[in-house]
Amino acid sequence: MKIEELIERINFLYKKSKEEGLTEEEKVEQSQLREKYLQNIRNNFRAQLESIGGVSKKKPKQ
Repeated sequence: MKIEELIERINFLYKKSKEEGLTEEEKVEQSQLREKYLQNIRNNFRAQLESIGGVSKKKPKQ
């Protein structure tokens, strides 16, 4: 599913939830779509940071 389609479906389910409510299946779908969207954002952000260079993949010591 393309990101545009993903966003469109997320927005549709959000509007439907406000207007009439969602079925349990739609709630599960909404949650899964949101997680896919967030994972996509994380991956893109990580790729941008890695392309800058000098970014360590190790966790910093605390």
